Amino acid sequence: MSLNIEQFAVTLLQSMSDAVVYADVNGRIQYWNAAAERMFGYSAADALNQSLDIIIPVSLRGRHWAGYNKTMQTGATRYGAGDLLSVPAIRKDGLRISVEFTIVPFLNESGKLLGIAAIMRDVTRRFEEMKALRLRAAAASST
Repeated sequence: MSLNIEQFAVTLLQSMSDAVVYADVNGRIQYWNAAAERMFGYSAADALNQSLDIIIPVSLRGRHWAGYNKTMQTGATRYGAGDLLSVPAIRKDGLRISVEFTIVPFLNESGKLLGIAAIMRDVTRRFEEMKALRLRAAAASST
């Protein structure tokens, strides 16, 4: 019995613990897995065809869209394959979280960028622990 690669991909994306979000060239969400539902609080039905703004804090939207649009126009990104990025994000309930993610660009046959997938992990707890450790270390060194 051989592996059906399409079923494998669907099962993997839907069952993995990391959020997977794919947005088209206009920044509209076209794929939202179960982990994204848990992380951000939006069902796939609520998130699909929405702007990425639903997870981008208002204060970061200008910078995000400038970079996103430049990448979509040029097909080039300053983030290489496997680069791990860290940014704040926003949940449906308004809670700000810290996420680490990598991006995967999707190109058509002629090499034109169709959209970008992000594979994300909530690292809020680790971020807060590191922040507390730095504060304790700073307080200890100043005494």
